Amino acid sequence: MAQITMSTTTDRPEKTSGVLVPPPLLYLGGLGLGLALDRRFSTPKVPPSVGRPIGVALVVGGGVLAARFVGAFRRANTAIDLRKPSTSLVTSGPYRFTRNPGYLSLTVMYLGATVAVGGVCSLATLVPILVTMDRYVIRREEEYLSERFGSDYRAYQASVGRWL
Repeated sequence: MAQITMSTTTDRPEKTSGVLVPPPLLYLGGLGLGLALDRRFSTPKVPPSVGRPIGVALVVGGGVLAARFVGAFRRANTAIDLRKPSTSLVTSGPYRFTRNPGYLSLTVMYLGATVAVGGVCSLATLVPILVTMDRYVIRREEEYLSERFGSDYRAYQASVGRWL
């Protein structure tokens, strides 16, 4: 079992990243819109015999990554909810490979759902979600974590990629 590496601060104010919309809602909204567009327009589809097994594998894989992300936060006793301050900088578990395992898991599960249903529009709506995540969620979080954890976070940021 991986050991949690964390840095805790108590001398800084209780501030948050200021992210306005919970990321799972962004992904669900985009997926809902894409699926509705897929139904409305007759778009090319991935054959179910191919799409379903691949899609299910991606959803399950994304779910496993999500569970590891949640477990790492719980072991570090820090907030998962973006509206609450981070008390620990977690750099172990899935955080050894990606700075955003939660968002990566949502992206993989989203891809799995779109492949399983085989829609082109639902896949296309992932692009604006990823742009929104980059500009309005991840950048805010990184700025907040850099302010909150200082050089510890900047060193981590330099050693681990944003997505992979």
